[in-house]
Amino acid sequence: MHAPHNFLSDWRHHALNLQNQIKSVVIGLDETIEKITIALFARGHVMLEGDVGVGKTTLLRAVAKTIGGAYERIEGTIDLMPNDLIYHTYIDQSGKPKVDPGPLLRHGKDLSVFFFNEVNRARPQVHSLLLRVMAERSVSAFNREYNFPYLQVFADRNRVEKEETFEMPSAARDRFLMELHIEAPQDSTLRKRLMFEPRFHDVDELIGQLQSDIVPFQEIESISKIIQQHVRTTETLQEYALNLWQATQTPQAYGVKIDDVDMNHLVLAGASPRGMSMLLRAAKVKAWLENREALYPEDIRYIFHDVISHRIFFTPVFEMRRESLTKALTQGILNQVATP
Repeated sequence: MHAPHNFLSDWRHHALNLQNQIKSVVIGLDETIEKITIALFARGHVMLEGDVGVGKTTLLRAVAKTIGGAYERIEGTIDLMPNDLIYHTYIDQSGKPKVDPGPLLRHGKDLSVFFFNEVNRARPQVHSLLLRVMAERSVSAFNREYNFPYLQVFADRNRVEKEETFEMPSAARDRFLMELHIEAPQDSTLRKRLMFEPRFHDVDELIGQLQSDIVPFQEIESISKIIQQHVRTTETLQEYALNLWQATQTPQAYGVKIDDVDMNHLVLAGASPRGMSMLLRAAKVKAWLENREALYPEDIRYIFHDVISHRIFFTPVFEMRRESLTKALTQGILNQVATP
């Protein structure tokens, strides 16, 4: 049995190899890939936002290939019902009704990546089922309980079209460790590669080039627990994290200012205890990926916006400006709370 340090060092090597493999087929999204790697080892689900065709599906298929296990995807539509995730009914060639497992049950415990595309097109009843799957990694069907111990849920929210959409309730959004915005690369060289290199035009062939099981999906849960136990937090760092938490609730008390905003009436509710717990879990993984045994402020700062922004709720008058205000608020908190 390896000592914990050597054991984690070996797995860190595998995690960095996983990142590099994905970066070889999904270009221009290096930071997103690193944050998804953090989410994998922090055992947190991820919400993705981005325009059509920026590579979200390719990215998640690459993640599934490099960790092994089964990949499933479902499209959110207004007529989608919870049962559509669990089973599929049809008439076979002999004219008899048949029931087959749906995308959640099809692979049983081998399901490692589940991608719910345009989740806000689905009805609240579907959100409710997804919430249970995310929180408990289980679902009841056919008079029995199905468990998904290795499941990682990714969802995409359509942020452009608002007709026939249903916003996810705050309780459901809080179940996502991170919300990541994905854009097409701005670098001209990368854009030319995406346009003119044939290898990027065939996604199946592209994914087929990846090494599988670099970090076996069955092992990630146990590795995650060891990382959380191994990375230390000092008393000073704990005070810093506490101040960040309090600043999400009363930013004006820390001198945070945003132009044309009454800071005394901006925040309705700050980050929850669960949200801060998730922040620290993710930050410890970042420290581990940086080959450190102690948590540093920069580990928290690196993922602060992605983990916390969707957990801060504004008063109704400011909620319509959420997209611009959350970035300004989280950056203002990082600027104003003294870094040790």
